Amino acid sequence: MSISIAKSAGFCFGVKRAVDLVYQALQNGETVYTYGPIIHNEEVVADLSAKGVKVILSPEELKTLPVGTIIIRSHGVSEALQKELSAHGHKLIDATCPYVKKIHKVVREKSEEGKHIIIVGNRTHPEVEGIIGWCIARFGLTDSSSYTVIESEEEAESFCVAKDIPICIVAQTTFNYKKFQDLVEIISKKGYDIFVLNTICNATEERQTESYQLAKQSDAMIVIGGKQSSNTRKLYEICKKECENTYYIQKLDDLDLNLFKSYRNVGITAGASTPNNIIKEVHTAMSEKSFEQLLEEEKVVKISNGDVVEGIVLGVKDDEIILNIGYKSEGIITRSEYTNTPNLDLRTVVSVGEVMSAKILKVNDGEGQVALTYKRLAAEKGNKKLEEAFENHEVLSAKVAAVLNGGLSVIIDEARVFIPASLISDSYEKDLAKYAGEKIDFVITEFNPKKRRIIGDRKQLIVAKKETLKKDLFSKIKVGDTVEGTVKNITDFGAFIDLGGADGLLHISEMSWGRVENPKKVYQVGNTVKAFVKDIQGEKIALSLKFEGANPWINAENKYAVGNVVEGTVARMTDFGAFVELEPGIDALLHVSQISKEHVEKPSDALKIGQEITAKVVEFNKEDKKISLSVKALEAPEKEAEEVQEATEE
Repeated sequence: MSISIAKSAGFCFGVKRAVDLVYQALQNGETVYTYGPIIHNEEVVADLSAKGVKVILSPEELKTLPVGTIIIRSHGVSEALQKELSAHGHKLIDATCPYVKKIHKVVREKSEEGKHIIIVGNRTHPEVEGIIGWCIARFGLTDSSSYTVIESEEEAESFCVAKDIPICIVAQTTFNYKKFQDLVEIISKKGYDIFVLNTICNATEERQTESYQLAKQSDAMIVIGGKQSSNTRKLYEICKKECENTYYIQKLDDLDLNLFKSYRNVGITAGASTPNNIIKEVHTAMSEKSFEQLLEEEKVVKISNGDVVEGIVLGVKDDEIILNIGYKSEGIITRSEYTNTPNLDLRTVVSVGEVMSAKILKVNDGEGQVALTYKRLAAEKGNKKLEEAFENHEVLSAKVAAVLNGGLSVIIDEARVFIPASLISDSYEKDLAKYAGEKIDFVITEFNPKKRRIIGDRKQLIVAKKETLKKDLFSKIKVGDTVEGTVKNITDFGAFIDLGGADGLLHISEMSWGRVENPKKVYQVGNTVKAFVKDIQGEKIALSLKFEGANPWINAENKYAVGNVVEGTVARMTDFGAFVELEPGIDALLHVSQISKEHVEKPSDALKIGQEITAKVVEFNKEDKKISLSVKALEAPEKEAEEVQEATEE
């Protein structure tokens, strides 16, 4: 077995400095307190506790304690807390990492300049809590208006402050560098005035890069560090992506050496708060145990991590399945390793005596039982199905399991497929919630299970179907045909009607023989419309509702013959007269000179829009669709009326 240790594994400069300060104070015979655990490593904290170091969690505790030396941990604290700690008569030693102190200085200066501070990191991490305490808002106080903590892409996408507020972005020193870049990019696209300071510790960045490279070339990885250590968790996540067989331990006792008997290349890395002696212990144990010794220690080795086994269900609880797999210990399948469905009662889907297949996660789960997974085995089968569908361009169907911020998640045999919002439909979908629980069709366009990227596409199926419908539609319709469709979109100039494969435009001028002021007052999206095809130009279809049989001018010469007295409504006015709507589609001109026997300067002096009037038809021209009216003729004697008509004709 070849064992490699990352060069930067173990204590970083800031952590080593803090720990050394505590041991030095102990050697000087001082009574030592640390504000919070000096570092996130239980072994170191336990050793210091055994030597008399007391961890305090609040300033109030100091009131009843003997005077001594308080050492502020490497994560740092807020400015206000620092002042409060020094107010109790104790000696104060600030062991804050110099890189963290730099962040404190920056956020104070930039917030005093009026910049809103964005801290990229874990909001519950003590380092971030300390940084927050140096963000100064109005009146020299810290409040939530002066800063925002962002850890995920969703939080970055939803971030919003007034556009005129400048922004300063810093990072928790142990944050993932690649993720920091991604989040900064998201915020940068929002158009703010941004000052970015990469405050990720060089040692952190170097350690993450080394671990990434080591994991890529190893059969298994061991990540050593405290369970509360943020930087160690990030190392574990990085290694796990590149090496499936990655194990997170805190000390040698946590390591099951039997797990490594089949691996040739093993890598070891450690967080910034991991003492070198623990790293050395793990390395020594790995080197000294030979393959033959491991086989001897395990007298009956019949199973290994990753093996697929078959067993009989001995018992079922609401959250656990007990399986007899023929090994000296029973196998356990927890709810989370059976299904992705939350809160599922396993008793409703599994019965005692049933035969099941499962995959071994860990031969010893810490309680002497074998940890199994049914879900991951099913997911592997599902992945195989998805891979075949990807290669064969097969159309799949599944119910939407979850609606996410950026798209939809569906599950095929416990294998997850992500459908981005941009690939859900051929048009923008504002509300994805309507898809929850719905069964949808899609194809796999990207298949990379190692990077957990299995991408589905529904859009191309919709586009292809519409293209087929479009060809079918254009092969059937011709100018003059009556068609029926659904209102898809409404604009100021008309409505687009979905004809099943293509959209037709019903222009505002073709909506009625009369005048239509606003299409949105006539139609709503979803309305059914029956119209006729007025014109086809390429893929553009012009529709009309002005059916010839409903043309009001067909019988107009009888209804509006010269001499007839008619009623109408004033529709619009100009300087030379008013247009009166006699019925939808037929307007007549009432000249300003024919409004009254009395002189009228302009139509608006005597008439109002919407006013109903009675007048006599003094001219009718069907060919030009012109009708002239006169109110004056009704008021004049018959002879004068004839003169009025003659004057109008002239």
